[in-house]
Amino acid sequence: MGAVSDVVNMGHWGRARAWLLAIAVAMIGVNALAYFAYIDLSKTIYTGNNFPWLAFMVGGLCFGVGMTLASGCGNKTLVRVGGGNLKSLVVLVFMGFAAIATLKGILGAFRVNVLQAPSVSMHFDHGQTLPALLSGGSGMQSMQLAVTGAIALAILIFVFKDQEFRQELDNKLAGLVIGLIVVGGWYLTGHIGLAENPDTLEMAYFGTNSRLAESMSFVAPTAYTLEYFGYWTDTSNVITFGVASIFGVGIGSFLYALISRSFRWEYFSSAQDMINHIVGAMLMGFGGVTAMGCTIGQGVTGVSTLALGSFLALASIVAGSAITMKIQTALMMREA
Repeated sequence: MGAVSDVVNMGHWGRARAWLLAIAVAMIGVNALAYFAYIDLSKTIYTGNNFPWLAFMVGGLCFGVGMTLASGCGNKTLVRVGGGNLKSLVVLVFMGFAAIATLKGILGAFRVNVLQAPSVSMHFDHGQTLPALLSGGSGMQSMQLAVTGAIALAILIFVFKDQEFRQELDNKLAGLVIGLIVVGGWYLTGHIGLAENPDTLEMAYFGTNSRLAESMSFVAPTAYTLEYFGYWTDTSNVITFGVASIFGVGIGSFLYALISRSFRWEYFSSAQDMINHIVGAMLMGFGGVTAMGCTIGQGVTGVSTLALGSFLALASIVAGSAITMKIQTALMMREA
């Protein structure tokens, strides 16, 4: 959200370029893993044959609006919780509850029957990745290299043509590390986590809730984390990669806050502030599940697979956030 806010309100692209750098690094690394057969990108939630375009758009817009009202996306919420922000703790709980309701509850019926209905979905025989769509299913490997190279190179040129960004160590380091973490997540779940199921004797992905290859994402994993606590005595309830990543970001943020002496308790400034954050959290929970990812889940992890739906979801998230910021600014100017 900070990257979008910088661009919309100040015309500053520093954090947006860091985000784009993370996308380029993840895209290069993930497709290199796929090219050398370390992972199978056809076995993900992003690259399937069905293309529920309405779900991507509505979910992305809802998430963009929600993260603006809640002062940050799912990842930023976890970081703030670790730093002592009680507002973000409320956001995390409500976002997780809305995500559960969208995955398995009453909102899930609306998601499946309306937003993902066959009448508002498209079907691609060879999958929805850009290489598959451009190649028609033949010559996939060469097309995968060509598309990855073209998009990543264009991003890197845009990112590093700015002299100010080239001098900003923090943003460069953030983009590089986040991109590599996403690549590492794909390798961990898609290669190390792939093994023979002793019950069926078939190859299966262990350690993920979707039973497919995954990497960093923060909305659905928040729901699974709440379920893990809620069904603690259920022996089938295990810590998956997504749940572990929720713990990791929260603990890492807490340790950093202690080391940097930046830990401090923060809370709502007014009832309206609390309402805005709760509404934003609910929109993020619903939107993140419906769009199959958040600013990281779709904006870096999904886009790294070159899936068409991920690009549409990312564009919708940015649009929803930018529109909300413009409306907020107009309201503030009117009140002034």
